[in-house]
Amino acid sequence: MHTITIAVDGHSSTGKSTLAKQLADYIGYIYVDTGAMYRAITLFALRAGFVVEGKLQADKLINVLADITIAFQKNSEGKAEVYLNGENVEKQIRTLAVSEQVSPVATISEVRSKLVEQQRNMGEGQGIVMDGRDIGTVVFPDAQLKVFMTASSKVRAQRRYDELRGRGDEITFDQVLENIQERDYIDSTREDSPLRQAKDAIVIDNSDMNLEDQFHVLLQLAKDRIAGRI
Repeated sequence: MHTITIAVDGHSSTGKSTLAKQLADYIGYIYVDTGAMYRAITLFALRAGFVVEGKLQADKLINVLADITIAFQKNSEGKAEVYLNGENVEKQIRTLAVSEQVSPVATISEVRSKLVEQQRNMGEGQGIVMDGRDIGTVVFPDAQLKVFMTASSKVRAQRRYDELRGRGDEITFDQVLENIQERDYIDSTREDSPLRQAKDAIVIDNSDMNLEDQFHVLLQLAKDRIAGRI
């Protein structure tokens, strides 16, 4: 069967991971959540004490990058979960504490180089759906299908707030909104691989779309591209 590379980029909390994972499961492709990889390294930095008074000590993190291993393993339900040095950290990487530091971690060139190389290796010779910030522009600039997802910052903050509260996290909407706006700024202005829409990417603004509608739009795009119709 003819397989393609599908790159799903976009702003934080647009539901990229949920949508990309759903698509990969449906069409039988490998799914890679690159955001989880950056979150795992951020969790490592927090645990190692490399964040002091809210500031990341980048040099210390760079010095130990060789000691960090990140892998994905499927759980009993067949869903891929991220492992940091052999430990399942799928839940721990989704906290606001990690969210507050993941964008600064992602600005570090050495971190990006390490993960981009690993991401490219994951996509060799197989159908893959990968989501992140720079998949269609840096990791797979020749991807056959590129999608850029966006939504208003308030809509994204509300979704993220509902998710965190649903897990029992004590957080306010304003804190979540501030975090999302700060991440947008850092992601879009960093020197190394800034968040931007690839010229040939198809934009999906899901501010007023539910998950089912988004999935059907992306699925049809994938089917058409696999069949060579677009």
